[in-house]
Amino acid sequence: MSEAARRAPNIDRPTWIIAKTQTSARGRRGRPWVVPEGNLNATLIMRPEATPLEAAKRSFLAANALYQALAIYVPSEKLSLKWPNDVLLSGGKVAGILLESSGQGPFVDWLSIGVGVNLKHTPEGVTDASFAPTSLMAAGGWEVEPLDFLATLADAYATQEAKLLRLGFGRIREDWLSQAARLGEVITARTGREDVTGIFDSIDKDGNLVLITGTGPRAISAADIFF
Repeated sequence: MSEAARRAPNIDRPTWIIAKTQTSARGRRGRPWVVPEGNLNATLIMRPEATPLEAAKRSFLAANALYQALAIYVPSEKLSLKWPNDVLLSGGKVAGILLESSGQGPFVDWLSIGVGVNLKHTPEGVTDASFAPTSLMAAGGWEVEPLDFLATLADAYATQEAKLLRLGFGRIREDWLSQAARLGEVITARTGREDVTGIFDSIDKDGNLVLITGTGPRAISAADIFF
């Protein structure tokens, strides 16, 4: 993500950056991200003609693309998508997504979509995660090299962008919900100010989590999810 930001002024087309390993990896809210060599560490940097809100919806495109890419190497029934930006494999976190953008006007100047996928190794020493990490290999998936997986992922993501252009976010939303973890079940969203428990009903047109609570529907824009 840092390298993507450094290169952003000179990028004139969507560009993937991949690293064999990382020494200062990070996840959401600045959390450390353990990255053994053999796993995927990649960032897509692009210049979408989009407001910050529209750009943020790309996390759902990335999640759909990750699901499709992983489903080539492991049975799809083992996979699910956890709001807002994780992929679960047999109940463990196998992949995460991180978005960063920059811009002073109504549209972002650039957007970077960071993707971390545990292909060969399950990170060790992760004790504060909501969902224990796992890896493609640990769950019985095929062995795949990071560059080969990135080629699959890049193709899947390009398909998602084409869907967004032709069919709108409604189609992206439908595809994401069809693979959503615990849809229709009781979950808890921890926002930092409060815990909200309710039935996971949907995501709205802006990508917010919609929970049905005892006081009615609640739309939540950012939270950690617990099952």
